[in-house]
Amino acid sequence: MKIGIFDSGLGGLIIARAIRKIMPKYDYVYFGDTKRLPYGNKSHEAIFEFTREAVEHLFRKENCVIVIIACNTASARALRQIQQEYLTKNFTERRVLGVLIPIAEESSKYKKVGVIATLGTVASNAWEIEIKKINKNVKVLQNPAPMLATLIEEGENKLAKPFLLKYLKPFANKKLDALVLGCTHYPALKKEIRKLLPKNVKIISQDEIIPKKLKEYLAKHQEIALKLSKNKSMEILVTDKTQNMGHLVKKWFGKAKVKVLS
Repeated sequence: MKIGIFDSGLGGLIIARAIRKIMPKYDYVYFGDTKRLPYGNKSHEAIFEFTREAVEHLFRKENCVIVIIACNTASARALRQIQQEYLTKNFTERRVLGVLIPIAEESSKYKKVGVIATLGTVASNAWEIEIKKINKNVKVLQNPAPMLATLIEEGENKLAKPFLLKYLKPFANKKLDALVLGCTHYPALKKEIRKLLPKNVKIISQDEIIPKKLKEYLAKHQEIALKLSKNKSMEILVTDKTQNMGHLVKKWFGKAKVKVLS
């Protein structure tokens, strides 16, 4: 059985690459819902339905025993319902994990934390809720960055600077201790973001944290780990062949083949 990784687009490939780097022996399936990207401006009902469809495909068609929802919007607005309703009725021995809690755990170590994320994730207030569950004394400042994921999907990183300046401006003079990159796409702009922040501000990036947390989870949950096959395979599935897809896949994953789901 395999590890599934789901994202609304191709940004989650950054997370998938990082996971595979520290756990290369397993078999992976990546599912990018490129046809319906972005999720950030969709309704709660739509996000849940899209996420459920992706998880069901990964379980039924791709033989995954565990799925990582790399999409922050889906993690914020659909994960709990997937876990509490969908899994308990359909797949009691399989697991679906999100990316918010591991990042919230890291964020809880700081006094004042900024978050940039999609409109949907910011509107859900999920980051502040999860961080304060761990440490109620953390001050959380959030700002939506709606254009970044689209620019990254289109391979237009060079055009991101004026948007980054706009999205980071509300944090100026706030004396942040850390900034959360609250979307799986954003690590692609980590270097650009680093240049625009004071040197003492820690950047909390999902590609650096999620792989370690998943490795720890599998070590603790042998009932899942022992079911995983070890052929070092990687499949990439998408719902639509986007114009810049080939470039992004090559950049982040070398010669991996991409299959478009009909």
